Amino acid sequence: MDDQGVAYLAFCLVILLTSLSVLPSIGKGIVVIIALAIILVGVFVILILNFADFLFVSMVCSALGITIEPAAGYRIVKQQNAIIKNVNGLFYATGYVTANLFPYVFKLEAAAENEDVKLITSPENWERAVMNIGFPFKYHVLSTGMDVQKSRDELEGKRSYEEFQMSRALQNKSADETTITNIQRRLNILQSKMDRISQGEKPIATVMYVETTAIGVSEKAAVDALTQQINDLQISMSSMDVDLSRIMGREIYTLFNFNFGLPCTKEELEASFDMQS
Repeated sequence: MDDQGVAYLAFCLVILLTSLSVLPSIGKGIVVIIALAIILVGVFVILILNFADFLFVSMVCSALGITIEPAAGYRIVKQQNAIIKNVNGLFYATGYVTANLFPYVFKLEAAAENEDVKLITSPENWERAVMNIGFPFKYHVLSTGMDVQKSRDELEGKRSYEEFQMSRALQNKSADETTITNIQRRLNILQSKMDRISQGEKPIATVMYVETTAIGVSEKAAVDALTQQINDLQISMSSMDVDLSRIMGREIYTLFNFNFGLPCTKEELEASFDMQS
């Protein structure tokens, strides 16, 4: 959990404790029950808006038929998964998917040879994937350098936690071999990252996403065509070890704004995204 998540939990706890402390002054019976129900619902909504607002907002907008206008002439559909623009009776639907082009860099433990091979063959795999896509799309890469010491401290904290888990697993006679192997794998990954930092490599935070636009004679036709294009992207790029996930909710508005201006700091970039990615 990040600092923002801890802040939300603390805020909800303060609201809950404060509300419970004033409940006796409200009265007794059904009034207290109603007040307590409202308090708990409020705390729940705050938590949902922090950890899964892309689901909550989409559900509310879809149920109530709410649409959002991120800019003049543009409209986010009530399902919160596409941006529509009407141009002379034709509808243009734009959607986004997250994309990590090289996820194996973060998943493998200590297989530099395999990483090198995959990096060398990636351009050819990319061309093969694009050849199977019959429509234009944009591949966005937002990168920023990270503080070396802060990144190292974070990795050391995670390693200490995994070492604690390993110690518990080894002391537990009923722990299976798979659990121990998985913990050791995570430890190897963390150590590999720390070794790369020690060798002078500066950590980089990267957000990657794909943008595509479909056209239709009606809003539904455009959105349906967009969904088909996103499915085609997921199928075509699956051979490249790429993880694609369709973006919806608040992040739709964020990515739309990136076409006009980018975040200026790492903190601003991180604040633009939540647990959806």
